[in-house]
Amino acid sequence: MVEKICVFCGSSIGNNKSYAAAAEALGSEIARKDMELVYGGGNVGLMGAIADRVLEKGGKVTGVMPQHLADYEIAHQHITELKIVKTMMERKKMLMEMSDAFIALPGGFGTLDEISEVITWNQLKIMSKPMGFLNVKGFYDHLLKFIERATDDALIRQEHIDKVIFEEEPARILDCLKTFEGFTMDKWIDDIKSEKR
Repeated sequence: MVEKICVFCGSSIGNNKSYAAAAEALGSEIARKDMELVYGGGNVGLMGAIADRVLEKGGKVTGVMPQHLADYEIAHQHITELKIVKTMMERKKMLMEMSDAFIALPGGFGTLDEISEVITWNQLKIMSKPMGFLNVKGFYDHLLKFIERATDDALIRQEHIDKVIFEEEPARILDCLKTFEGFTMDKWIDDIKSEKR
């Protein structure tokens, strides 16, 4: 059951108003569906926008933030629960362990790092949880092209990328996350064994 949705997104608001609008729309949908938002704990950028909207709509929000970022006073003080950890690695591990599913909104290197690790952990069967990209105004189109190229070049298996959702509508991506089935890994291991022979 998908109840806790982890959202990775920019700590900046960006210069495209569509990104903040999408963050707010996703926040509204999370609250409407009685889901809980789990995120990085910030009060700035797209992070603050989605957290504020979930709270406005009466939803629950849990943030996880390392102490060195909390010291900069960017921790959201009005969310339901704020967990302070020591390092970025602890933060990422806690977010992945406590969440049922993951969505990447537009963001920078941190967002890409976080959602990439979720995909990798699923591929390696460290966990089996749904994940996707909210592709606002084509923000992730170039990433999708990279993935398609890597798949064409046999660096990513088609059945693995088929598990990663790319959607433009907040309500739709939340519905898609509910139908997720875990990665299949056996063939990938067989390929490695064949190469060693």
